[in-house]
Amino acid sequence: MSIKFSFKDEVFSLDSLKLPSRHYHFNEQENYIKLLNIGEGIFPKDRLRTSVKLDNSNLILTTESATKIYPSKKEYGINKIDVQLFNNSNLEFINDELILYKDSRYIQFFNLKSDENSTFFYTDILSRGRSFENFDFSKMKIKNRFFENEKLEYIEKFDILGDELKDYITRKSSKNFIFAKFYIKTKNNEEFLKQIHQNNFESFTFSQNKKIIIGVISSNNMSNLKSKIMNVWKIYRENMNKKEFSLGKQ
Repeated sequence: MSIKFSFKDEVFSLDSLKLPSRHYHFNEQENYIKLLNIGEGIFPKDRLRTSVKLDNSNLILTTESATKIYPSKKEYGINKIDVQLFNNSNLEFINDELILYKDSRYIQFFNLKSDENSTFFYTDILSRGRSFENFDFSKMKIKNRFFENEKLEYIEKFDILGDELKDYITRKSSKNFIFAKFYIKTKNNEEFLKQIHQNNFESFTFSQNKKIIIGVISSNNMSNLKSKIMNVWKIYRENMNKKEFSLGKQ
């Protein structure tokens, strides 16, 4: 299951599609794509791949709904995402939540390569599972890598058991069990970080070379968390001199 598409000078090209991967492309205001490439969810042995290339183009990208990871005794469901941004391109990728079912196993690879003039806003949400579960998944492995001009700027690796995450939250006596991570690059990262802190989003900081801003927010309510994500995204679009945009999910 895979989908590969590109935009050059704002013109869309579907380069490869293997069902049941699906998508909707809207371009009334801005190029906007909803991905529907997971069917009922990701099952053991599933291999999903999404490839995106922007060349002098802008794109808002999102998923239609939560990504559900089904139980497995041994095999992993694998999701690989590759993004390339060139020539003053801009990608805004807002994911819905990841729901790891009890006893599920999941691997995600995310690679983003950009040149120095391109920008992006990428966010992921991790929930604790279905409403009656509490980080009951077996294992999750995630590897996120961000490059600028082929040089690695930031890498992040997770290899964690559900019980370990459950124990960590218990030890921290935290009431929040839903997390959103942000990876952001703007034309002026210093100014954006200042704006985000002024809006009381304090858990945002630079990568080592200040090429990327990394942030995290948490909540015990999905609606509240998504509202916060939309607020951060609004600040990003203001920073990029863009108007507010509705994803049509209300």
